[in-house]
Amino acid sequence: MAIHSDWGDWLPRAVEDADPEGIAVWYLGCNGFVLKAEDTTLYIDPYLGTGDPPRTVRMVPVPFDPADVAEADAILATHEHTDHVHGPSQAPILESTDATFHAPDDSLEVAREEENWTDEWDVRDDQLEAVAEGDTFEVGAFTVHVEPAHDPDATHPVSYVVEYDGRTFFHGGDTKPSDEFARVGEEYDIDLGVLAFGSVGRIPDKETGEPQRTRWYNDENQAVEAASDLRFDRFLPSHWDMWKGLTADPTALHDHARSFDYPQRLEVVEIGDRVDV
Repeated sequence: MAIHSDWGDWLPRAVEDADPEGIAVWYLGCNGFVLKAEDTTLYIDPYLGTGDPPRTVRMVPVPFDPADVAEADAILATHEHTDHVHGPSQAPILESTDATFHAPDDSLEVAREEENWTDEWDVRDDQLEAVAEGDTFEVGAFTVHVEPAHDPDATHPVSYVVEYDGRTFFHGGDTKPSDEFARVGEEYDIDLGVLAFGSVGRIPDKETGEPQRTRWYNDENQAVEAASDLRFDRFLPSHWDMWKGLTADPTALHDHARSFDYPQRLEVVEIGDRVDV
């Protein structure tokens, strides 16, 4: 399946041309992000597909064609779901940049067994690297720590803490609040953190096609509970823009967060926006 974007290649070119003082962060819609520090470019959960209509219907533009990405050092996946591990979105980046793909075991099983990345694309098996909670590894200028996540809909989710020059970014994937997050918040001084946020909606069942009440992401109270435990200085909600029936208004989080010590600030962005850490 070829990826097509009406946006052209301006976003990959903007990432390439950027010369950030700290960490530059671009939001790709859904739960995808690009991080850049010095000459290192790191993608987390980039998804450029349109879903599986009519069950899942993409509500935001496809921001770029993965074939237009010329610079990437690694892609991180938080868990095995299609909008986090997706061959047509991610394998062409590995193919053209020689980046490494870091993911937990069940995510790698999707890449290797279900989607056959090494057969369908020019991707080597040694570009696919397993991670597990407690791991730490280097990607160019970044240090990446693998921490737990709590996503009842996933089989092996993880979260990532990315550090550079005293600056810290957290990506929780689709995690809900976790008993582990108070420890993570104590261990790291998280400047900017990402958590998935959305409404409860009726989504057609995979087997029957009948609409079912569905909650895939944090509601307002869950999002602020997790952000508070993790002690985010700045909280960037994600995923609220993506699926028809599950979209939400991230500005509603202001009222839920205002009486807590953390997060100190809500960072509301749209697809294509850049923020700096």
